[in-house]
Amino acid sequence: MTTAVPTDRERRAVQTYLRLLHTVRAALDTAAAPPGAGGRPEGPPVASPAAPPVVPPAVLAEADEALRAAGLTGNEEAFFRLVRGWCPPRP
Repeated sequence: MTTAVPTDRERRAVQTYLRLLHTVRAALDTAAAPPGAGGRPEGPPVASPAAPPVVPPAVLAEADEALRAAGLTGNEEAFFRLVRGWCPPRP
């Protein structure tokens, strides 16, 4: 059972997940942008528009550790309930 107020570890897990989400979105946006646009350096186009985004392994490791420390590994339902409470969906 989760509490009404997230613990420090739960809060850290949610914040880490949101950083990971923003990192992936930025990588996708950069890969899809034409050269010179949106922070993408000048040069030839990306080899394949379907190329997966590059996410630093440290970002993934930080998210995994935060989930483990909060006791949320393998408990996606509880984790996403915390995420929804942290940043409810837009109307």
